[in-house]
Amino acid sequence: MSEVKYSGTGAGGGHICIIPFPACGHILPLMDLTHQLLLRGLTVTIMVTPKNLSYLNPLLALHSPNVKPLVFPFPSHPSLPHGVEQMQDLPISFLPHIVNALGKLYHPLVQWFRAQLSPPVAILSDIVLSSWTVNLASHLNIPNICFVPFNVAAVYFWISTPSFLLPFYREAFTMSMQSEGLVFNSFKELESTKLGLIKEKFAKHCRVWGVGPLPPVKVGDEGLNERGGATSIPPDQVISWLDSCKVDKSVVYIGFGTQITLTKHQMKAVASALEESGVRFIWAVKEPMKRAEDGDDDQSLIPHGFEDRVKGQGLVIKGWVPQLMILKHRAVGSYFTHCGWNSALEAIVAGVLLLAWPMQADHFQITRLLADEVGAAIRVCKGLRSIPDATKLARIFVESTTVGQPQRVRAMELQKTALNAIKEGGSSYQALDKVAEELTSFGCNRTEMMKTIRSSL
Repeated sequence: MSEVKYSGTGAGGGHICIIPFPACGHILPLMDLTHQLLLRGLTVTIMVTPKNLSYLNPLLALHSPNVKPLVFPFPSHPSLPHGVEQMQDLPISFLPHIVNALGKLYHPLVQWFRAQLSPPVAILSDIVLSSWTVNLASHLNIPNICFVPFNVAAVYFWISTPSFLLPFYREAFTMSMQSEGLVFNSFKELESTKLGLIKEKFAKHCRVWGVGPLPPVKVGDEGLNERGGATSIPPDQVISWLDSCKVDKSVVYIGFGTQITLTKHQMKAVASALEESGVRFIWAVKEPMKRAEDGDDDQSLIPHGFEDRVKGQGLVIKGWVPQLMILKHRAVGSYFTHCGWNSALEAIVAGVLLLAWPMQADHFQITRLLADEVGAAIRVCKGLRSIPDATKLARIFVESTTVGQPQRVRAMELQKTALNAIKEGGSSYQALDKVAEELTSFGCNRTEMMKTIRSSL
């Protein structure tokens, strides 16, 4: 393994090590959590591989020298394409291979920890890495706290029915329950029952916190743009187009996150629905994956002539989009989405109606929560390979821009609840304080232990 790059910290009792999973839906909210911990006085070392280092830029700009990167070369793996270090380049079936590749950093991390004069006193890692990070922390005799980028209901469902999980996921979730704490990017007012059940039935401790929706890290507008990549339409042009929309809540935003690409037939159905509906829209089209599943070579193909036919009606953006800025704009009224948890939270904070097309992973539990239990979303279709009926979808697009729709009213009520949770004194704000206090206490306990050892020598 080539040389590890690290800029050391003068860490005191509040020095922790962050180990993220390299997928946008995981690493971005974990960086948002890290930002909140830094604001509360902790010192942080973040382990990344070279192609994920840019995700740290906003934190480095805001918090240096209290945050430092620890850069390891990405370990090779026979099942991964050469040079790939991020999940958004791959289908979800490759997730275990990414985790197993990163697991090869176990011993280099042990060596790094032992070489530090003031090593981190705790590890905060993504839950999908628990198959090796919990053991790593135990080996180092320090606590491990797991960050959970999924909603609470999905995790409760998975750990309640582990026989339905593939062995990899079963091991990760089982190991996470052996950690010293679980930090969810959710909020008590939305999922208090499931938070309580996980604390009562599964966690070996009482440390289960809901700290969301975590506000994004940004250093002005530029800091927010750091979260993305190459795009076909600059953000300022997107916002200018939205500003030109005279009617509030009249635009449908369409996007399926960083992990989903649509097939040619799915793309055609969505395009036909947009043309038939006549609604104003922004459609985010993800770049094709570097390694697709069998039969997915026709991914993300925009139907021939579509963009010309809808000129003036909408925007088609290829690549990265300023999603949060779009959702928060007054002109946007609904969001046709896969219902990934980060996308759902961004819609909740923006008060936007969700049109749900759950496809994989936790999408189905999220849709059940927001559509069936809370009433802030509308079911459209389901399944990774399903093809929506274009005429039905066109009707839903039109109805979703109607003022006074009950689901829209509920979405706006949920927005207020979420914003109250994250403001000072709110349930999530207080939970963040408690997470920071807990991590700081690990440092204090370590300091006292070292004093005792030295005095006995």
